Formats: sequence, structure tokens, C-alpha cells
Amino acid sequence: MLWLEENRKKIIVNELLHWKKSRMLPDQYCDYLLALYTEGNQPEEAKKRKNKVLLYLANLITLLLIPISALLIYFTELSITLQTVILILFFSACIFFVFYFSRKVKVMHVPIISAALILLMGSVGFVSEIYPDNERILYVSLVMNCVLWLYAGLKWKFLYLWISGGLGFFLIVISIFV
Repeated sequence: MLWLEENRKKIIVNELLHWKKSRMLPDQYCDYLLALYTEGNQPEEAKKRKNKVLLYLANLITLLLIPISALLIYFTELSITLQTVILILFFSACIFFVFYFSRKVKVMHVPIISAALILLMGSVGFVSEIYPDNERILYVSLVMNCVLWLYAGLKWKFLYLWISGGLGFFLIVISIFV
């Protein structure tokens, strides 16, 4: 008898999820009925949908941080100290998203790419501001970024980081000797 009751609840919950997905009932009604039939335990599908929305939101935020960083570095009159602090916060936000969502999904590529680009723009902007006439320090900064990308690409087996680091290093070597 208990099996029959559980099976009945499962059918009702699946039907409510279908109604919510197809918008046959307002979300508030479906959420209320789902909470009633699951006794407050959200079904796995609803949890997955909520995680997907958060994942897309995190990807959107980290993607928007790239142009904001470029605007901050190249088109504002903020002091280098303030720019550096803001870029460190942006970089930290990207890294936070990577670690926060690493439990929910295997890998978060967009925040990793965003963090790498923000770090590159920040280091180039910082070095260019502090040492405007010294190209060697700029090259050292670029090489350090490329080495970091190569290392991360090899360690985590991300082909795009490995290719970016290798290609960047190759272009730096060409620009030095040409």
C-alpha cells in the first residue's frame, strides 16, 4: 500500500512539473502544489533548473566583466591603485564562480576565460602605467601570463588555455626578435 501511495505522489509531481514547464498553471500554484506533494522537498528536476539559471547568470556576469575591465583600464581617469583594486575584485569574482559551481557542474569555462583575460588586461595596464618606457618588464608580464595559461592548460587539460599560452608565447618571441 505504501508503494502505491509513493507511486501516486510521483505521478502527481511529474504532472505538476510538466504543467509548470508548459505554463498550464502559474508558477506560484505549481510551486505550492509541488511543495505540498513533496512535503517541502524540491524534486531533483526543479533543483537542476534552478542551478542552470544560476549557471547562466554567473556566465553572463563574468562575460560582462571583460568589457567593463577594458573600459575601466583604457577609457577612465581612475588612479592605477583604484583600477587595480577593482580588477582584483573582478578576477576574484570569476575565481569564486569557478569554485562555487565546480561542485554543480564539471567545469566552468566562461569564468576561467574571463579571469585569464582580466588578469592579462590588468597586468598589461598596470605595467604600462608603472613602467611606461620599459618594454622588457611588459614582455616579462606577458610571458608570465602565457606561462600561467600553459601551466593551467596542461594541468587541467584545457586545450584552449594551452593553445592560447603557446600562441601568445610564440608571438612574444617573434615580436622580440623581429
